[in-house]
Amino acid sequence: MTITRFAPSPTGLLHVGNIRTALHNFLLAKAAGGRFLLRIDDTDAERSKEEYVDAIRKDLAWLGLTVDGEERQSQRLTVYEEAFEKLKASGRVYRCYETSQELELRRKVLLGRGLPPIYDRAALNLTEADHAAKEAEGIAPHWRFLIDRDQEIAWDDGIRGPVRFEGDRLSDPVIRRADGSWLYMLPSAVDDIAMGVTDVLRGEDHVSNTAVQVQMFTALGATPPRFAHEALLTGSEGKLSKRLGSMGVEHFREQGLEPMAINSLLARIGTSQPIVAEPSMEALAAGFDLATFGRAPARFDEAELLRLNAQIVHGMDYAQVAGLLPEGMDEAAWLAVRPNLEKASEAHEWWQVIAGDVTRPDMPDDDRAFIAMAADAAEAMAWDDAAWKTLTQNLKDATGRKGKALFLPLRQALTGMDHGPDMNTLLPLIGKNRAVARLRAAA
Repeated sequence: MTITRFAPSPTGLLHVGNIRTALHNFLLAKAAGGRFLLRIDDTDAERSKEEYVDAIRKDLAWLGLTVDGEERQSQRLTVYEEAFEKLKASGRVYRCYETSQELELRRKVLLGRGLPPIYDRAALNLTEADHAAKEAEGIAPHWRFLIDRDQEIAWDDGIRGPVRFEGDRLSDPVIRRADGSWLYMLPSAVDDIAMGVTDVLRGEDHVSNTAVQVQMFTALGATPPRFAHEALLTGSEGKLSKRLGSMGVEHFREQGLEPMAINSLLARIGTSQPIVAEPSMEALAAGFDLATFGRAPARFDEAELLRLNAQIVHGMDYAQVAGLLPEGMDEAAWLAVRPNLEKASEAHEWWQVIAGDVTRPDMPDDDRAFIAMAADAAEAMAWDDAAWKTLTQNLKDATGRKGKALFLPLRQALTGMDHGPDMNTLLPLIGKNRAVARLRAAA
């Protein structure tokens, strides 16, 4: 069974890049009939907040990303300790004491010589007496994972194809801080093993991390999962702007956007598939295929999102939106205004046009005379679903007006606007008494 996971750190709200990662892992699992797991990476006790854990769950639920299981790293510290002891016993971790300033100086020296800026493993030359001296001074070690630099690291990436790293080009990563807290690398590998994760889909900025973790899985006696690294998300201007980085689910909710519009866009950008508004997660999952992903940056365009949102709204029936509509707005009114909506929330504005007060238009004298005639005609005629057709035909016959000269002044007087839903459906909803009153006010 395919098992994927989304592993956010609860140190802030999810942004659009996080959402895309979660969505792709969800779709990868569902396309194969598998499971999608949530792992809360909350080992950073100082920065992790419970309010962000709750927000992550709420956001995933709103988007329709149903979770099949959840783990929290803060509840698994003993498991990491056991894995760490196993690596220590096999000589795959070692103690180091350099400060960040010392490491930065060494990096600059290596770069100046045209060499890769990787850790020089100076700590491996320390004797037990050296370690005892550090301990006596009250200096605690941090720990690095020892990469096998004689081994080429290779995997068949689900998006990038064959990937190879030379072990001697990689730096031994710090996996544990001097205060005993964990960095990302080891707990993530341990959890992927324990949770049975079969596929890890993440951004291409993690490729070098994957090379290290492949060796970690092997050192822990496990087979690495399948990896795929997708191109990073950028804005329409070609880079990940601060604005895009701050966009999250709450922003989209406040904008009145539909979850499936967001999902439809994020599922397809960066792929060779057409970007269309899909009605359900099942439809998105059915077409999800890593083989369609390209290497070029995936561009997020807000205008495209609004276009998709309008398509979603235009396909929504009354039952889907009834709880969001203003009091008194029935199915007939929803169907009348729906083609003119970009967001479902805009129905409130059109209900005001139907049932509320409208702005009286400023008209030239000849149009006001025409509207006064229209008021008399509207009051005298029978009122039914063909009211607009009857009214305009009567006025055309009486005045000779046609086209824009006939229709625009009437729309302005009846709705206070120059554009909007089809007047054939709108006028019966406005009703005879309100229509006549508006015409007389405009005249």
